[in-house]
Amino acid sequence: MRMSYNSYDSEVSVKSIIKWVAIGLGAVLLICVLIGGIYSVDPGHRGVLTTLGKVEQKSYPNGVGFKWPFISSMTEIDVRTKTMTAQTSSYTSDVQTAAMEYTFTYELVPNNVHVLYESVGMDYETKKIVPVLNDVLKDVVGKWQAQDLVSNRDKAREEVLMGLQSRLDNNFFQNVTFQFINIDYSDKFEDAIENKVIAEQRAQQAVNDTKRIQEEAEQKVITAKAEAEAMEIKAKALERNKSLVDYEAVLKWDGKLPQYMLGNSVPMINMGTK
Repeated sequence: MRMSYNSYDSEVSVKSIIKWVAIGLGAVLLICVLIGGIYSVDPGHRGVLTTLGKVEQKSYPNGVGFKWPFISSMTEIDVRTKTMTAQTSSYTSDVQTAAMEYTFTYELVPNNVHVLYESVGMDYETKKIVPVLNDVLKDVVGKWQAQDLVSNRDKAREEVLMGLQSRLDNNFFQNVTFQFINIDYSDKFEDAIENKVIAEQRAQQAVNDTKRIQEEAEQKVITAKAEAEAMEIKAKALERNKSLVDYEAVLKWDGKLPQYMLGNSVPMINMGTK
């Protein structure tokens, strides 16, 4: 009888252990399901939900939500301002190689990231942006001569920006900016440009010196002409009125009589006769 009770107790213990193990496994499975069914999207991002390989036609905002566990996945895509800094080279209109360093910024259109992800994938920069950027740079740089490109960098930048804004798909990309960091040429070409600039400066200096000399000469001619005309006018006046000679002599006289005089006459003053 004692043996029967022991067997029964053992059987009850095994069943109890199995029950609690099943409950524990169920709880773990439930927790996994709950955890697997929760997604979160960080601030500055949009979420793309994929269920069994199919992209949901919606861009999910940042926050926490639920999805199908195990069969659905959430991909986060950054929609904040992104910056690309790169180097490339292109030919100018006078067949000089311009080595350019630039910075390019853009943002993704938040509500359309699911379409971009579905049609292009995560490497959209390589597939959608870089080819357009290179084509626009070639078109713009190819319009300028090398020396003019350097001195008109800001105008060339505006042309590049306009080209990017018109060619990039505005369904996916917005708030585009572009800036040249540096434009370099070969040392030989830069030396040629420097020598040309120096020669132009010297030529301009020579022109300025010539103009200055001409202006000084013209000024002297004008001054001499004015003096000659004044003398001519004065001579004609003296010719018409002889008494002006005596008048000017009086004006120039310092009031001192000479030490030697001839007779009783006072020089330069003609008193006339009574």
